[in-house]
Amino acid sequence: MKIKFLGTGTSHGVPLIGCNCETCSSDNPKNKRYRTSIFISKDNTDILIDTPPEFRLRAIEYKIKKIDAILFTHAHMDHIAGLDDVRRFNEIQNCKIDAFADKKNLKEIKKRFSYIYENTQEGGGKPKINFKEIKPYKIFKVKNLKIIPLPVMHGKLQVMAFRIDDFVYMTDVSKIPKKTYEYLKDVKILVLDALRIEEHPTHFNLSQAINEAKKIGAKKTFFTHIAHSLEHNKTEKLLPEGIKLAYDGLELKV
Repeated sequence: MKIKFLGTGTSHGVPLIGCNCETCSSDNPKNKRYRTSIFISKDNTDILIDTPPEFRLRAIEYKIKKIDAILFTHAHMDHIAGLDDVRRFNEIQNCKIDAFADKKNLKEIKKRFSYIYENTQEGGGKPKINFKEIKPYKIFKVKNLKIIPLPVMHGKLQVMAFRIDDFVYMTDVSKIPKKTYEYLKDVKILVLDALRIEEHPTHFNLSQAINEAKKIGAKKTFFTHIAHSLEHNKTEKLLPEGIKLAYDGLELKV
């Protein structure tokens, strides 16, 4: 299985508009962070997790030509705003694209993209999506790939992490329910939310993320959804063995 990070930044992205801090003014490409998303490929099955605002740009840059399904963690705009660009994949593949989310977030996504269900004039393009509801801990399949949706808390909002084989993707999280820990055993690669140094009401900060990574015990952990206050090289020096910051364009193999 191959994992490609399309983006590793917060809802603002990095650099922030109007900011001249060390990270935002850096020439290091690892400090340039689009909004958070990943692309997974295994056995000719291609899965996108979330459709952030820069999805079109990343699809062009990384030469993404097929999507078999989209998994949505939740309905915040930095994770769904690029959904309209799925239109091009409808044209390339000549089919609708399946998109999976839990009940509450699925309702919110449909609300924000209500024009998908409306009659529009000819030429008024819209993505063709098969929205499908998923339930916590209930395995579903994309082609032959088994996926386990794992609920975690993003403040007071339940969002979904996903386990695929020995890989877990868990962004926008401030608390992991006790039952979810049961599904995190024997993980080889964990991708985990780590926003900043200071505490935050809806995200793990750096020290909390390190503690959670140690508790889960994956062989390798990569932090994502990173704010501009975490400069890449300086932050890497603070991390224990087996834990790293992800960056846009990073490729992993499981």
